[in-house]
Amino acid sequence: MLKGIAASQGIAVAKVYKLEQPVLDIVMKTADPTEELAKLDAAFVKTVADIEKIKEVASKSLAAEELAVFDAHLMMANDPELRSQIEDMIRNDSVNAEYATEQVANMMVTIFESMEDAYMRERAADIKDVTFRLKCNLCGKVIPNLATIDTPVVIVAKDLTPSDTGSLNKEFAKGFATEIGGRTSHSAIMARSLEIPAVVGVTGILDAAKEGDEVILDAIEGEVILNPTPEQVAEYTKKAEEFKAQKEALKALKNQESISTDGHKVLLVGNIGSPKDVEGVVENGGEGVGLFRTEFLYMKSEDWPDEDTQYEAYKAVLEGMNGKPVVIRTLDIGGDKKLKYYEFEEEMNPFLGVRAVRFCLMRKDIFRTQLRALLRASAYGKLCIMFPMIATVQEFKDAKKCYEDARAELIAEGVKVGDDVEVGCMIEIPAAAVLADQLSKYADFFSIGTNDLIQYSMAADRMSQPVSYLYQPLNPSILRLVKMTIDGAHKNGKWCGMCGEMAGDETAAPVLLGLGLDEFSMSATSILRARQIINGLSYAEMKELAEKAVACDTMEEVSEIVTAALAK
Repeated sequence: MLKGIAASQGIAVAKVYKLEQPVLDIVMKTADPTEELAKLDAAFVKTVADIEKIKEVASKSLAAEELAVFDAHLMMANDPELRSQIEDMIRNDSVNAEYATEQVANMMVTIFESMEDAYMRERAADIKDVTFRLKCNLCGKVIPNLATIDTPVVIVAKDLTPSDTGSLNKEFAKGFATEIGGRTSHSAIMARSLEIPAVVGVTGILDAAKEGDEVILDAIEGEVILNPTPEQVAEYTKKAEEFKAQKEALKALKNQESISTDGHKVLLVGNIGSPKDVEGVVENGGEGVGLFRTEFLYMKSEDWPDEDTQYEAYKAVLEGMNGKPVVIRTLDIGGDKKLKYYEFEEEMNPFLGVRAVRFCLMRKDIFRTQLRALLRASAYGKLCIMFPMIATVQEFKDAKKCYEDARAELIAEGVKVGDDVEVGCMIEIPAAAVLADQLSKYADFFSIGTNDLIQYSMAADRMSQPVSYLYQPLNPSILRLVKMTIDGAHKNGKWCGMCGEMAGDETAAPVLLGLGLDEFSMSATSILRARQIINGLSYAEMKELAEKAVACDTMEEVSEIVTAALAK
């Protein structure tokens, strides 16, 4: 039995499918540049077509947020800089195209991996993915196509690239186990969207597993059992059926309220990246949208999306939710989110630089267009507008002034706008959490973005493997910041939600309920399970639990008292 991290819940019993990529033996050869350039051109054409095909397959099962990675890969495959460097080497050195591609790719990967900026370091993996496909096309090697799997298997791999995960057919791909990765890795997030079991960070799985071995994947406990006994197979087959039955039973909660055993009501809502994601929220009993990430409208566009384009998208979401509240976050660009049509100024640390509301306040022309589109759409539902990356009271006031100006402008033009629009603040900077009681004098609501709040509080990049142990949602320091934010909102009669990964964490739910969180926003597939948990808890008891949790010394202590409380 091997241990790992349960990244997407479920249990699978099947045969091992070892994902082993082609081995490329690339050596330098003297070659005719004209022939090699023609070969390179054909390989680029095929590489772009391959990625487009993978994106098309993936679009049937993944949300816009996950699909954005394929747009980045297409940008890379069409990047004139990458291509020109390879072409120059072929012309100048009269070498074969595959050798030139490998040399240029290795150089670019080395440059990106050595950068201080975490976003740029992550792009090294994307360069490897795209250029590996390009080299395979040059060498006539076939990359395994996971979409062609036609028997039930558990995929075992070093890691799964976005291309791999996007190709999965969950009818046959019953789950996967990888040597590397964490809960916030691309493959883990995609697995949760696809609702297939996944265990990541399983050290030694590639050496231990053989093609065709029987395997049990327990993605509830984070365990992989190779060559199980007949008794174990029977035991876990039964567990898998029970898990499936539990998921089916959850559907009965679709139209129920989210309310504790002693009558305390909260809202369970969904995170979305595009209008088409609304269907998933509705199907899973979501009581609204807690976060619409509008940056994906910008990231998939060829230029700044105009007012009408944005208006249609926002209107579709509001109409789709049929009067239920919809929180739309204004443009959150910069840091790890770039645009192909806009060049950000180079900064030592873009995550702490010009991004989100800071960018919008510097480019009020872009901000105004979005605010006008949002306000026009507000006539079609219950709209809540949220400003991301707020650090000070003055910053929020400045952003709200832009909103009020846009509103007055539209009213003067005779355009109908909603009369009950709420304007809120995303709490993801510790300074804002500490000053929540002051901010709530001006904001109509808060939504806590725990992904950034945790990494800023811990001074630890959550995508950096060596310091990933510091990504601790249940650390008492984080819980105190959450409590401070919720209490600060309630002090002035405002509501507080949470839209970060922590909101859908089953272990965190009892503590968040006890801290008084009003709204939990999560991936649509997590909503019914969260409702089941909350509907079985006593609010009064969870308040006592939360008091103990914030007084703990460590995350482990918090986990222990939550586990003990739930076991009663």
